[in-house]
Amino acid sequence: MTQTLSLPIGMNLSAEGGLSAYVRAVNTAPLLSAEEERQLARRLHQEGDLDAARQLVVSHLRYVVRVARGFSGYGLPQADLIQEGNIGLMKAVRHFDPAHGVRLLSFAIHWIRAEIYDFVLRNWRIVKVATTKAQRKLFFNLRKSRNRIGWMNQDEVDNLAANLDVPTDTVKEMESRMTNTDVPFDAHDDTEDDEFHASPAGYLKDMRYNPESLYAESTGETERGKQLSTALADLDPRSRAIIQRRWLDDDKPTLHELAHEYGVSAERIRQIEKKALTHMKEALDSGMIVAG
Repeated sequence: MTQTLSLPIGMNLSAEGGLSAYVRAVNTAPLLSAEEERQLARRLHQEGDLDAARQLVVSHLRYVVRVARGFSGYGLPQADLIQEGNIGLMKAVRHFDPAHGVRLLSFAIHWIRAEIYDFVLRNWRIVKVATTKAQRKLFFNLRKSRNRIGWMNQDEVDNLAANLDVPTDTVKEMESRMTNTDVPFDAHDDTEDDEFHASPAGYLKDMRYNPESLYAESTGETERGKQLSTALADLDPRSRAIIQRRWLDDDKPTLHELAHEYGVSAERIRQIEKKALTHMKEALDSGMIVAG
């Protein structure tokens, strides 16, 4: 059985050759007939023959290039799109079953596109623009569905929403997301530009030192400390000592150390600790409700 997925001799797909050399190389790969395709697929799945997988992949690399070109409008490197499409092709080869009577290309095209779709969504913007199913559908249909440059009018929004079966609000939201550009948080503000755009770091408030926030945080910590002390004081002496030593002291003893000290089993110490923590939680919860 072949142990590596090497390329045919003379077919140079190295990075040094560049994208043009890669495209020329994949276009020289021999095409397979339907029967050759079925035989190779059977060898792969029945015998685990990686050489058969290599031939199936290499013979279809040209189609990955064609699919990747359809995504060139998103500003991502063509080589990266092709690479992601190749991953989809390899996954398709692994799952391809010749018994279904379908050519590999018809089966693989969906895997290739899906892999490129995911790559574009992950990398088109620093901030993820499409998270829901409806947003992902709009991401790849919004541009080509527009009839003109500029913002869509209400009729265009309604028609697109009806054609894609998504809410009109989702269409407007995605149009806004895709129209806006990423802005670095702490970019240099160049006042010599004709159009001055301050970076967010220049105008967003730093709430870390806001007096109101600091006072609220300090007051909250003080109140929580009082509630904790009250809940701890409500325990019996042994339970209070165990909680104090196990959770609040710097030098925390183990269950076995406390068991030896109190002359009981480690399991008994664990039960006391658990019961005390439950009691304190209930006391704290009721105290917060009263305080609120």
